This record gives sequence, structure tokens and C-alpha cells, in this order.
Amino acid sequence: MRQLFLKTTVLMSMFLIGSHVFAQEPVLDPKKADADFPFQGEYSGEINAEGSTIKIGVQLIALGNGSFRAVGYPGGLPGDGWNGELKHESDGVLKDGAVELKTGDISAVVRDGVLTISSNGGTLGELKKTLRQSPTIGEKPPAGAIVLFDGTTAASFEGGKLDGDVLVQGVSSKQKFQDFTLHLEFLLSYMPTAGGQGRANSGCYAQGRYEVQILDSFGLSGEHNECGGIYSVKKPDVNMCFPPLSWQTYDIDFVAAKYDDAGKKTADARMTVKHNGEVIHNNVAVPKATTAAPVAEGKEPGPLYLQDHGNPIRFRNIWVVEKK
Repeated sequence: MRQLFLKTTVLMSMFLIGSHVFAQEPVLDPKKADADFPFQGEYSGEINAEGSTIKIGVQLIALGNGSFRAVGYPGGLPGDGWNGELKHESDGVLKDGAVELKTGDISAVVRDGVLTISSNGGTLGELKKTLRQSPTIGEKPPAGAIVLFDGTTAASFEGGKLDGDVLVQGVSSKQKFQDFTLHLEFLLSYMPTAGGQGRANSGCYAQGRYEVQILDSFGLSGEHNECGGIYSVKKPDVNMCFPPLSWQTYDIDFVAAKYDDAGKKTADARMTVKHNGEVIHNNVAVPKATTAAPVAEGKEPGPLYLQDHGNPIRFRNIWVVEKK
């Protein structure tokens, strides 16, 4: 079966080193994106090969200037059938209005929202573009919640700045918290020619101390310094990052570190994190303030800090429920 997966899943090889010739400005409006943007995204469907029907998910990542990376997931997309093990990668280019991919005797063409997979001239199947949405997107704050941002004012944040009805990165809540549940929605800018920590970078810091990374990690492996990672502590159990310019959610259950009367820490902070509705950290101990935290560890309550790392990121629908 492994050989069948290897033969039938469209994938991509490595990052396209040296192919990014023209740097592009970050984009927050899909209408201002380049010709590659409409092809980027997630594709899902079934293929038939050697008498078997296999569900396949593919994430197609724009790398700028007509270059693409495709990541194929036997069983389905992350969070929708993939078992977290086998996956494959392949290179692609935009040519004559379609993205063409090839690895071995398997080829694929992406056109008009359909990814068609072929082998030796015969069609194996079609995958359709799918726009997944977090099950908690737009979730309303429950009774008693503290609404930090509802699209009308940035007054709850130090340095708060609006971009229309959304919040600009680089803010710290005026109110400080101990144990809480947080709901946060964020949008990654489209930066196809950037890479690594330079690709739509920000962070969500509980108490200004403990960062859940925000980054365009669509299609990557999912490391501690990628989207959903507890920075420098633990990688997410699954990379649930959606494509840039898609609204995404973090739902974080946070328990503050505990201290005795002498100020000695007796228990680490802990957090459970859902990214786009999927649990990516389950009651994980965070033994230290993470890298670049603006607030040192301590027993005092701390703010919600949304990092400015030099890239435009937007936020909306932010609310907190304090635990008694």
C-alpha cells in the first residue's frame, strides 16, 4: 500500500531555492494578490489506482513568480483523515493558465479549482478545491465574557490601531489575566516570496509570557516555531494552518503558573490549544516564558499580547472568560 501511495499522491520536493526573483509586498486583500493566489489552497477528493480507491488531500502553496509546492496527504487533509505520517511533495509551475506538477510517472494539472491527477496518460481522479472554515469562527462570547475586540474600537489595547473593522498587530491588552479561556481570530498576510520566520509572523502571548506562534506555515511540517507551536517548547500535534488570507481561530484554555508565599514557582503554566477547531496541544506544561516574551515570569496577572514581528497580521472577535 505504501508503494501505491507513493505512486498516486501528488507531491513536492523541496523549497525552491533561488527561484524567488521578484520580492512582493505583503497582501491583505485577495483582490490585490498576484496571479498565483487563486491556485493556492486545499484540494480534496479520491483517486482510483490498481483497483483501490484512496482519499487524497493536497495543499498547494504559492512561492511567488509562478512557482508552487504541493504537499499530498494519503487519507485526506490534516484534520480530515491524514494519519500524520506519510506525505509527499512535488514542484509545480504556472503555465498557460494552469499549474502543472510532476513526480515520476505521476502528473497533475490544476485548473478552475480542480486538481486532475494522471499516470501514463490515464486519469486517476480529480480533487476539488475546498475552503475549510474553523467550527469556532465567529463564535459569540458567552455571558460574562470580557470582550477585548468586537470590530468597533481598539480601546481595550495599548497601542490599539484599527484597519477598518479589524485590529492591527502589535498590541497589548490593558486588562491583565490569570486563568482564562481565550477566543481569537486572525488573518495571515499573503507573502509568497517570503519564507521561514519572515512569512506572516506574529504571536499570541498568554499573560505576555507564553507564545503560541502565529506564522504562515501552510503546508509545512508543523514545528515549535511554526503556526500553532508553543514557541521553543512544543510543536503542534498537527499543523492546522489554513492558507493565508483565510480567517483562522485559536481557542486557548490557559492556567497560570503557581507560586508559594515566598515567590517560588510551584507549578508550571499549562495550556490547551485548539487551532481551527482541532486540539493541537492538550494540557501542555509551559516551563518558562517563551522567546521574546515582553513580560517575565511571575505570579502577577499579565496581558494578552499580539506581537508585531514586522509583518501585517489582522485580528478580530477577541474575548476572554476568566476562571474563578
